[in-house]
Amino acid sequence: MRIRIIDQADSRFSLSPEAQTALFALLTSESFCAQVCQETGASQVEFTHKLFKPVPYTTATPKGMAAEFEPYHESPDYAVINVPPTFMFKAKIFSPNRLCAIYRKVAR
Repeated sequence: MRIRIIDQADSRFSLSPEAQTALFALLTSESFCAQVCQETGASQVEFTHKLFKPVPYTTATPKGMAAEFEPYHESPDYAVINVPPTFMFKAKIFSPNRLCAIYRKVAR
């Protein structure tokens, strides 16, 4: 089995307005935000309305995300989470099959 090195991966995607509205409602729900707080150790979080499609690790994307999102990954003020598959299903999003969401940790 040979390992193939990828030089570039496409991270573009689009959601229908209905799917985006449904997904954002789930991602901003009080109970889910409480779960994100518990997992990240933050006292409060706020969904930034930024989503991205994870990409394979490449020389251009060593963290598995487009370069524009890497500052969020490296910042202690933000949390990058995988969108739960059940949320994708409830919002009727089947392509892309995975998304990540960015939350800002809010200081009280």
